[in-house]
Amino acid sequence: MVKGSGGLLSQTKKQLRSLELHARKGLGQHFLVDEEVLKRIVSAAELDSTDTVVEAGPGLGILTKALAQRAGRVIAVELDPRLASALEQALASLANVTIVNADILESDPVELIKKARGDVEPRYKVVANLPYYIASAVVRHFLEAGLKPRLMVFMVQKEVAQAIVAQPGDMSLLSVSAQLYGKPSIVDYVPPRSFYPPPKVSSAIVRIEVYDHPAVEEDVTRFFEVVRAGFTAPRKQLHNSLAQGLKILPAEAAALLEKAMISQERRAETLTLEEWAQLCRVFSAAALKEQC
Repeated sequence: MVKGSGGLLSQTKKQLRSLELHARKGLGQHFLVDEEVLKRIVSAAELDSTDTVVEAGPGLGILTKALAQRAGRVIAVELDPRLASALEQALASLANVTIVNADILESDPVELIKKARGDVEPRYKVVANLPYYIASAVVRHFLEAGLKPRLMVFMVQKEVAQAIVAQPGDMSLLSVSAQLYGKPSIVDYVPPRSFYPPPKVSSAIVRIEVYDHPAVEEDVTRFFEVVRAGFTAPRKQLHNSLAQGLKILPAEAAALLEKAMISQERRAETLTLEEWAQLCRVFSAAALKEQC
């Protein structure tokens, strides 16, 4: 048994029994029952009474209660209506907690914060134990939102965490997406036995310090058009992948790469953010010239 997990484990089982609920695999529900891991998540978020926190997928509210002890306001967004209802009752005594029964991927941070506070906090934090099946989408949802958080601390599958912090040579669309908007790091790794029921894979706590402005000064829509094209067939050489993704001839893709001073034989996973930005500039210039 994980140190400090006995109390939370028995509490979790008791709550599920009393509510006549069980973990729904379809919603990726694995409840955190390790107090030491809980402390690490809260510590990494560096909370104080001025902070507004958005929590995605609060489950039974174990993390929610810990966040409420430190933050000024906690907005917990739960998709499962039965859990949301149970949370409202269980946390009714916490005046600084607002439970929202909604899909986090369809929730605008501005509307969430306005509903809870009555006004809009310009910078907020996201802290969550994310369901595996939507983790990447939730991370992108907040990083690409009109109102971005200033800090994100979340639990995800170990492989997803490693993809987020990957360096050139192992980059992916997720790596580029995350690192365009912030500086990610892995706080700690978490074994399956820290959850109930235990998942089949290990997890990791990730922290992203979100930039005030994207890391490169390019039109974001055009930037991701080029990046997505580059990762269309990541195992192929870049000129072939770009040609497929941008629907142009391989020779045209090779010419773009040459102008960007990037070898056409490289693969998308090896490019830096600045190299993607340079390729985006070349592609934009070529598209503009074509329009003229």
